[in-house]
Amino acid sequence: MKVAISTDGDFVSAHFGRCPSFTIADIRDNQVVKKEVIDNPGHHPGYLPKFLHEKGAEYIIAGGMGMRAQMLFDESNIKAVMGISGKIDTVLDQICNGTLKGGESLCKPGAGKGYGLDKSECDHGEHDH
Repeated sequence: MKVAISTDGDFVSAHFGRCPSFTIADIRDNQVVKKEVIDNPGHHPGYLPKFLHEKGAEYIIAGGMGMRAQMLFDESNIKAVMGISGKIDTVLDQICNGTLKGGESLCKPGAGKGYGLDKSECDHGEHDH
């Protein structure tokens, strides 16, 4: 499985489209076999879902993203997992262990209408930004 994580330094970026970079991790047999950090090529409407699909991403991990981006990822068969915060390596460990729990997007412009995306309980509380 290949995941793309919105990245700001060593941490998951709260804002998917405006993150400085993405961590692309290839996970096999519950272990990270390859990890690379690539610069965000730019926040243009509809571009990032296509770009990350071409990189082979099956999942996008982010603090939050807008509804349009969520729908574009859905159309590309990439599952968006939002409400994630913390260190990149910790998140990768949680993915490998099967313990990563997504929640509502930390970006609240459309405030969680869902549109077919499964929501699970968010156990880190409310974040203001």
